[in-house]
Amino acid sequence: MIDDRPRWAQRMESERAARGWSPLDAARAMCAHSSHELPDERTLARSWRRWESGAVEPRDHKALIAAVFGTTTHAFFPVDHRRDGNTEVLDVSGMDTVEIVARLRASDIDEATLDALRITVDRLCTEYAYMPGDQLLIEGRAWLNRVVSMQHQRLTLGQHRDVLSLAGMLTLLVGCVEYDGGGVTRTHAEATRQAALIIGREVGHAGIQGWAHEMRAWFALTTGDMRGVISAADAGLAVAPAQSVAVQLLAQKAKAWARLGDRRQTEVALDAGRTLLESMPYPENVQNHFVVDPGKWDFYSMDCYRKVGDNQISETLAREVLRAGVDFDGAERSPMRNAEARITLGVVAAREGDLETALAYGDQALRGDRQSLPSLTMVASDLDAVLTQRYDNDPQAREFIQHMRSLDSR
Repeated sequence: MIDDRPRWAQRMESERAARGWSPLDAARAMCAHSSHELPDERTLARSWRRWESGAVEPRDHKALIAAVFGTTTHAFFPVDHRRDGNTEVLDVSGMDTVEIVARLRASDIDEATLDALRITVDRLCTEYAYMPGDQLLIEGRAWLNRVVSMQHQRLTLGQHRDVLSLAGMLTLLVGCVEYDGGGVTRTHAEATRQAALIIGREVGHAGIQGWAHEMRAWFALTTGDMRGVISAADAGLAVAPAQSVAVQLLAQKAKAWARLGDRRQTEVALDAGRTLLESMPYPENVQNHFVVDPGKWDFYSMDCYRKVGDNQISETLAREVLRAGVDFDGAERSPMRNAEARITLGVVAAREGDLETALAYGDQALRGDRQSLPSLTMVASDLDAVLTQRYDNDPQAREFIQHMRSLDSR
């Protein structure tokens, strides 16, 4: 049968079931998380059943329900908020790419040109999620060269700072794509990251500095240096404690603690990140790679719960990541997140004895055109481990394990 309830109602049921709770247990959890007076538990349990049925929307309790399940309001009750960057450049500035480049070559730069450039940088950072890496790297480097060349033109002090800040964001983007690609380009990523950090310090831009530290945490995570992750995250939190990047820095700490086997510290970091994210206004462009999408918190938590071995919660979160990351027509909105969600579902299936399903999810995850090889390799190692441990004598499992390990050589 088709479940035509709202997605939030379906999720309320699946999250509750993943924890083995009854509606009364869920009501008690709401009371435990609330700092305000609520109706008695049995009244709340009756309301919970009506919410799960989809008949009534929990208008006044959305944030509390999200907190009970360790996520954010906008992840549990999502807002459709998508933008077309190319259209916006034309709408706001009246200029296409060719005209922007021509204006950048002029001796004087006006505010309209800078506005168009800001939107272009935002568009490039948005395209990180789905544009093929080699294509984005070429375009990102080309725009970075154009922005850097502006330093030789007549600029006011304010314009000079703005141009450097845009160069810093493009440098961060280029470094991420370099690291994603593996092979030769990965060797350039650390130097690119350091260049972004220097720019951030020069212009006093806490966000750029924070993201440069976040990149170091990401590099350390994917190379197995968990203490390095925590050190880099703490450095970033010191310079940008209230910025959006602080949420992702806390997520990286949570991932590191999960891999160190410390569930308590993992959940402390997750709760700190979730609380900070919940306190922030909804982002103008949630697709920008350097903006923490409230819905992405499920993705971070999924990774952590898979690592600590909680199959039910990690599976529930993986399905939510896929629901948010695939459009109604089947198009991949967030292919890199989706790949890791499918690996997670493969790990859970393998742990539960379903090899066929595990291999199907694993194969689908590795077939994507847009991949972050370091992150995908790191996550795939979990599937490698469980397949090796439980199915080492199965020919199909052995063949798939060899395929996964070939990712390291790319």
